[in-house]
Amino acid sequence: MPEVVAAAAFAAVAAGGASGWFAAAQYWVTVCGVALALIDLAVQRLPDVLTVPACGGTLILLTAAALTGAPGNLGRAAAAAGVLTAAFLLIAFSGAMGLGDVKLAPACGALLGCHSWTGLFWGTAAGFVIGAVVETARMTAGYAHRTHVSFGPYMVTGALAVSIATA
Repeated sequence: MPEVVAAAAFAAVAAGGASGWFAAAQYWVTVCGVALALIDLAVQRLPDVLTVPACGGTLILLTAAALTGAPGNLGRAAAAAGVLTAAFLLIAFSGAMGLGDVKLAPACGALLGCHSWTGLFWGTAAGFVIGAVVETARMTAGYAHRTHVSFGPYMVTGALAVSIATA
């Protein structure tokens, strides 16, 4: 199953048509995101051993993209990473989100913010909408037996979907 999920995610990134270092950043978020999503679904945790490299690798690859003249803005990517992390930290303080989600936010925020603030908004909103739809369907079907939602998979899915669509 993990192989199928990874293959589908990689195919989606490839179909998006991005190239160069920005595409590498998309693939990096995909690699880390698939692993994180599967772990989050299984044990409801996003381990630092993957969230930290997801963030660092994304910022390094977006820096390489900026240095080679790729479209996008590294300053905005860094600011978007900070804004999304701060917003998720506020949500986490309310108890509605875990700190693993907060630690994944810089990678998603940087990838989304690289091209526009609008992308950051829509990518973040997409994660919440996808999560709401899927979790509502799971509850309706009787599959959701817990009150905690593993939000990591929805964060990554929303970020990649909007990043692919706008790149």
